[in-house]
Amino acid sequence: MFLHFSGNDWKLMAIYKQVLRSGTSVSANIHESEFAQSPSDFSSKLHIALKEANETMNWLNLLHDTDCLSDKEFESMASDCSELIAMLVSSIKTVKKKKIKPKEEPRIINEESSDATDNSSFFTLNS
Repeated sequence: MFLHFSGNDWKLMAIYKQVLRSGTSVSANIHESEFAQSPSDFSSKLHIALKEANETMNWLNLLHDTDCLSDKEFESMASDCSELIAMLVSSIKTVKKKKIKPKEEPRIINEESSDATDNSSFFTLNS
C-alpha cells in the first residue's frame, strides 16, 4: 500500500498511521494464531484479525471519501481488504463448526499391579 503525501497531508498523518497500525495488525494476528495455545485462542486471534481488517476498511473509506485516495488506489486496497475479510470470516466459521472434545486414549494397565491409568486429559478438534 502506498499513500502519497503532499503539503497538507500532515493533518491526515493520524489517519495514515491508523491504516498502517490496523493493516499490519491483521497479518500479525493471523501469524500469532499459528501457534495458538488452544482452539479458543486460535479463534480469538482470527476474530481480532477480522476486527482489524474491518477497521482498516473504515480508514480506507474515510481516506477515499475525503479524496485522499484516488478511485484506483481505493479500489485496489479495498478489494484486497474485502478479500481478507471474506477469508477470515470463512476460517472463523470453519473453526466454529469443529467441536472440541476429550481425546479418547486407551487405558494403560500395569501388568504387575493391574492398576489402570486414564490418559484422557488430552483435547483434539474433531474432523
